[in-house]
Amino acid sequence: MNGYRGGFGGFGGGNLGALMKQAQKMQEEMGRIREEINSTEFTASAGGGMVEVVMTGDRTLKKVTLKPEVVDPDDIEMLEDLIVASVNDCLSQISKVEKEKLPSANMGI
Repeated sequence: MNGYRGGFGGFGGGNLGALMKQAQKMQEEMGRIREEINSTEFTASAGGGMVEVVMTGDRTLKKVTLKPEVVDPDDIEMLEDLIVASVNDCLSQISKVEKEKLPSANMGI
């Protein structure tokens, strides 16, 4: 005899079935967490609150709020920079939550 026990990779059929159920439960849980993150709103501001943006976890920009005093026609570049900084901050917040709640996102799964 060569020691072959049958089944998949040496696992008995029952173990494979249990493993498949466990994987399915994990996939469902990951989907639930993904939906939770996607519906969460993330807020970031720049320039001491002069610019504020709100995004959802699925990276949809929902709102941009500008304080009137930040709108200077002679310095549009500063306003643009503040908007970019706020959006990038929101994106960083989303990525951080994904890494905390969806560890498999770090493994490319």
